[in-house]
Amino acid sequence: MFRKKTVKDVDVRGKHVLVRVDFNVPLAEGAVTDDTRVRAALPTLRYLVDHGARVIVMSHLGRPTPEARDAYSLRPVRRVLQRLLGRNVAFVPDIESPEAAEAVGRMIDGEILMLENVRFYPGEKTNDPEFARRLAALGDIYVNDAFGAAHREHASTAGVADYLPAYAGLLLAREVETLTRMLKTPEKPFVAILGGSKVSEKMAVIDRLLDAVDVLIIGGGMCFTMLAAKGVKTGKSILEPDWVEAAKVIIAKARDRDVELLLPVDFVVADAIAEDAETRIVGREEIPDDLMGLDIGPTSSELFKEAIASARTIFWNGPMGVFEVKPFETGTREVAMAVARNNRADSIVGGGDSVAALHKFDLEERVTFVSTGGGASMKLLEGAPLPGVDVLLDRE
Repeated sequence: MFRKKTVKDVDVRGKHVLVRVDFNVPLAEGAVTDDTRVRAALPTLRYLVDHGARVIVMSHLGRPTPEARDAYSLRPVRRVLQRLLGRNVAFVPDIESPEAAEAVGRMIDGEILMLENVRFYPGEKTNDPEFARRLAALGDIYVNDAFGAAHREHASTAGVADYLPAYAGLLLAREVETLTRMLKTPEKPFVAILGGSKVSEKMAVIDRLLDAVDVLIIGGGMCFTMLAAKGVKTGKSILEPDWVEAAKVIIAKARDRDVELLLPVDFVVADAIAEDAETRIVGREEIPDDLMGLDIGPTSSELFKEAIASARTIFWNGPMGVFEVKPFETGTREVAMAVARNNRADSIVGGGDSVAALHKFDLEERVTFVSTGGGASMKLLEGAPLPGVDVLLDRE
């Protein structure tokens, strides 16, 4: 059970509600190319509007610099939000200007106003108390619905809660509750699939998952460090030599916990990450010294798919190869489709590139839950504190 108070625990009618959302969306030529995160915030925003709140939305977008400010404006996101809500969303281009307070003061019940990118202000990332106080002055109540930024101790995700009563949005509450329940009370068998480039970034998550899962599948670039720990030569594949000893510990722990650890048994190899790369399939003991593994091979796909089909709980985070490049997309596509096909399981996809893969292969609607927070979901699963959650009011 989620142990923090949510928007449903407070009367918001007539109140200025300052809502931190995660609208850090991809842009191309001034247009939003994927509105998944905007859609994810709609239940909270609609709830607040329907209950008569005066809603002030704030978010970050990218890593803006003074020279490239215009490229990171939230104006294109505002247009998407207006379309999805079917109502006007006012916009404040400068949070620190007198016009910001004036615009907030003119609001009536049920209206929505969006602030410009909070990362345009140095005080955001440093969690400057003065900037947090300035944000808080715009609202009566603070709501954090930005699970994707909940692992960051910034002014808009944590500092504001020093000055306003702080509640969880519906998305953030569902994210935390879903991932926590998955770890504590999963339906068995529980199969976790991890991929991506660096095992170092997920070692703490692997360690914690080994206390919960029945099968752990590891693919992507991170598998080569695991294979090196087993004495396998990996050619020019991505490798983290400093983490080989830690990988040996993980392999031993999996054995001690009676967890089936599945690593790829074959690979698609090439000498370059390119659309026109010359590829071949080799066994994992046969990777040439001058080539690199860039996707799992067909035998590995079948092995992984068999394990996924038997699961009743599935967690997936990270691709099986360089899926953005067509010659190396097959393994990730096959795993994604296997997750989607298992409609008897609770299937939870942990943000980041896995969500991009679901989107690429048009499978978003065929899994149980898609997390909006790659980094935040990993931090939660490894047991690290989430500042954006910790500052919220506790249930009594």
